[in-house]
Amino acid sequence: MKKIAIVCSSAIMLSLAAGAFAHPPKTHRLEATPATVAYGYYWSDAPPVLRIDSGDIIDVDTLLTNTPAGLAKAGVPDDKIQASLKSIVAEVTGERKGPGGHILTGPVYVEGAEPGDVLEVKILSIDLPLDYGYNGCSGYLPENCESSAPSKIIALNRNKMTAEFLPGIVIPLKPFYGSIGIAPAPDMGRLSSNPPGRHAGNLDNRELVVGSTLYIPVFARGALFEIGDGHAAQGDGEVDQTAIETSLRGRLQLTVRKDMKLKWPRAETATDYISMATDPDLAVATKSAIQEMVDFLVSAKKLTRHQAYQLVSIAGNVAITQLVDKPNLGVHVKLPKSIFVGK
Repeated sequence: MKKIAIVCSSAIMLSLAAGAFAHPPKTHRLEATPATVAYGYYWSDAPPVLRIDSGDIIDVDTLLTNTPAGLAKAGVPDDKIQASLKSIVAEVTGERKGPGGHILTGPVYVEGAEPGDVLEVKILSIDLPLDYGYNGCSGYLPENCESSAPSKIIALNRNKMTAEFLPGIVIPLKPFYGSIGIAPAPDMGRLSSNPPGRHAGNLDNRELVVGSTLYIPVFARGALFEIGDGHAAQGDGEVDQTAIETSLRGRLQLTVRKDMKLKWPRAETATDYISMATDPDLAVATKSAIQEMVDFLVSAKKLTRHQAYQLVSIAGNVAITQLVDKPNLGVHVKLPKSIFVGK
């Protein structure tokens, strides 16, 4: 054993030493209060509500995108409407609110993040603090909606992780965050929380469940991470503009990646690699998402562009992420990890 130690290179020894003395990740509790939310925007000038080191974990509360009045109108008893939602809607008004409608917890400043880096977001856990969610009716084909109908309140069975939409129609719950993002480039100003973009934001990608990792290109110092728009379940497309909307509590690890360069957010789940893109033109978003997957395969799997494009056609799955977050429509491409059987 001593001989092996002696012939180790100095680089390996330095690496081992660094790993031995690196501090373990710290967990930061971040509740949703009037002082810790960005109501309806992503913005490079937004003051951070928390500063963390790269690799640290946030234990964060997020609130559903509704108001106490809206929930009451839909039939939610007052004692089931969160006190934090009541205080935020009452106190965060005027210039502190908008132009979008999502209550986002943050921003969180991640030390060391600089424009050109990538923020790695590992989703470690998601819990359901409420036993209900709601679904509205608008979106892509609003002519199907009854204009006078209030939002539909849907009971959540947190033991079985199911929800009964109607008698005999049971939906499996797969909670995720509709909006996970960072500050856009400074020249974009205060950006509405409604449309997704290169900064991620309101992706509404139902693949981003526990165990998945999202990679977001950084545009502002500190990244300025925000999160919200919790969903208990959603279909691809989110066609009526809402999922089963609910509040969530989650643990996420935020790590600055200086070894990655990205044009668009990418993701990885236990089973798939995922590329994504958005644009007002669905065709443009689709082409960009496909090209992102081709570029990933060329870089990570050392395929030629010709081979990569063929592989996406043979084994990839192109899906519409969402059709309703105007002006940008979202597309993602899933490629199963199981096809890579070699070393």
